[in-house]
Amino acid sequence: MRKTTIITFISLLLIGFTSCTKMEKSAAGTVALDYFEDTGSGIKNGGVQVIPITTPKGTFNIWTKRIGNNPKIKVLLLNGGPGATHEYFECFESFLPKEGIEFIYYDQLGCRNSSATQDTTLWDLPRYVEEVEQVRQALQLNKDNFYVLGHSWGGILAMEYALKYQNNLKGLIISNMMSSAPEYDLYAKNVLAKEMDPKVLQEIRNIEAKGDFNNPRYMELLLPNFYTKHVCRLPVNDWPEPMNRSFSKINQSLYVTMQGPSEFGISGKLAKWDRKKDLKNISVPTLVIGAQYDTMDPKHMEEMSKLLPKGSYLFCSNGAHMSMYDDQNTYFKGLVDFLKKG
Repeated sequence: MRKTTIITFISLLLIGFTSCTKMEKSAAGTVALDYFEDTGSGIKNGGVQVIPITTPKGTFNIWTKRIGNNPKIKVLLLNGGPGATHEYFECFESFLPKEGIEFIYYDQLGCRNSSATQDTTLWDLPRYVEEVEQVRQALQLNKDNFYVLGHSWGGILAMEYALKYQNNLKGLIISNMMSSAPEYDLYAKNVLAKEMDPKVLQEIRNIEAKGDFNNPRYMELLLPNFYTKHVCRLPVNDWPEPMNRSFSKINQSLYVTMQGPSEFGISGKLAKWDRKKDLKNISVPTLVIGAQYDTMDPKHMEEMSKLLPKGSYLFCSNGAHMSMYDDQNTYFKGLVDFLKKG
């Protein structure tokens, strides 16, 4: 065999070996290299984009950060609270990048890296819906790739956004949130409260009746008797650092204005919010995530999935309100399956 023929033969073998390796890696779920490609222009800053938004009270800056690059799947994360930060979503980095799923951190107005303001008139659900739409436009997300994942209060915001702007969506994920605040409040009072030690419950109610929410005893009672049972089912000392970091930075003004002083029921501006009858009008594929030990009624969330024309339900049997932490495998397997199905 002539020398040039041998070289050509070896080259073809190498090309074939490289192609097979890429195919094998793809079949094994390895992320394509273009997932890590920085598609932005100018100075590289790790995917951060600060977006100016307009409001009735002027212009404010909204912080976002993109993880990965997938032109078909882009998930905007709406944090809960209200008033928490994007940081508790950091566990998503352990699951979504290896699946090639792009996701976007986003601090809502008044939260963490976005503009701070003490103007409580901006703590308003319709205004937040318009904020999400302005963020979508700035990030150039569209119906061919745009998913919204809203957790807790973020789930309320996600439902409201879908009811107004679903033509811009490819899909929707409602995580650990009921579609009716009054029903959520009744569940807390008629189900969760009755599971509590009556003496503990009475002491909690006495503090609430006095409006003494800054009393250290209030959290001393809620943490072991409610939060570790229905918010995150891990010992407080083992609560994940991103979750603790996010909760420690919560905007109390925003939280109390919208939710009320405690997760144990609702008493803020959202107390009468109810969209259960309107779920039939959300036509995009929607995944509802509920958990057995959630602060939210898992049966209500399962019913939501049936009221949605293209709804499906993911049940985290070992999880609570933060089931992305205390029932991780169930949560992320179901989420990834839903996103890849689209």
